[in-house]
Amino acid sequence: MSGANPVTSVIIITVLMVGLVSSAMGQNGSQAGASRRATSRVATNYPELAQRMGLQGMVKLEAGVRPNGSVKSARVIGGNPVLGEAASTAVGKWK
Repeated sequence: MSGANPVTSVIIITVLMVGLVSSAMGQNGSQAGASRRATSRVATNYPELAQRMGLQGMVKLEAGVRPNGSVKSARVIGGNPVLGEAASTAVGKWK
């Protein structure tokens, strides 16, 4: 490759969506990453379709984080796809 890319961290994020209330928590199992925490979180919007269907559950995301703390990418790696899309959109706005 001709240009060097800045170092990107990958964080696994689990998002719990229950009823009309959603909660999001970043988790990192390593001691080195223990001080790495989200400084700005955007709440997940509970999708209307999920409300009508009575869907609730956990979604697991993988997020790439730029050195400045902004989220480069977020993708669903587990959970309901309807909930996953909403969670991925919200996590994409975290710092």
